[in-house]
Amino acid sequence: MKKFIMFAVFAILLPALMLSTALLAYLHFFASNDKNPAGEWTASLDMTEQAAVTALGWLQDVEAASVSMQDMEAHMQGLTIRVNLDFVQTAKEEGTFSCSVLPESYETCRQAAYEGFAAAFREVVAQRLRMAGYAGGMDEEAIEALVAKTFGMSTVEYLMFCVPDLLPALEKLQAQYDGGGSYQAAEGTLTRQFVDGSGQLTDTRVERYIRKDATLVLTEESGTDFRGYFSDHYPVIYTLRQSADQ
Repeated sequence: MKKFIMFAVFAILLPALMLSTALLAYLHFFASNDKNPAGEWTASLDMTEQAAVTALGWLQDVEAASVSMQDMEAHMQGLTIRVNLDFVQTAKEEGTFSCSVLPESYETCRQAAYEGFAAAFREVVAQRLRMAGYAGGMDEEAIEALVAKTFGMSTVEYLMFCVPDLLPALEKLQAQYDGGGSYQAAEGTLTRQFVDGSGQLTDTRVERYIRKDATLVLTEESGTDFRGYFSDHYPVIYTLRQSADQ
């Protein structure tokens, strides 16, 4: 399963990285660059591919099901988690910031991921029952009732209990994105200094940034890392939530 997942990650994320790189190149070379990142921004972290790859790997490994990535993607569309990032300018090229992953957005995304997986799982169950010569009902309600009778819980509950997490843990995302402090912006480089509740410095993050109208792209300077499902250095694209004084 690990080999399948890593292969799928490379196959899916490499084209996405190429598209993001093309966007960065366009913004850098062809768009006028606003040096002021001030504003209220929102990013939608796309979890669709990770959820689909993990679900498909489990089905093929445990259930030996005949199901494709296209089949799984058909049930998992638009799985995103919202991140809010706000910059308040206090002086030329510096100010304060706050960033947070919205827990309610995470829970909505997680529920939608498992509901999509449950729909695919019910199709696999029906597929295997047909192969076994089962003569009972094969519609969604009948399969759901059969799953509930067999496992004592709904399909969604069963998958949540048995399957590896379809999404990164909320705590992991919060550790990566949540926080606040001060920032400095100069020559396309954004330096964010994170502080805790007592004002003590906890982390310093240096990112390349490009601002074009209502788009802000942030990428950590240390480059791209494919060791995990989603790189901490993958470009994150924010859109302006509302107009801010520039």
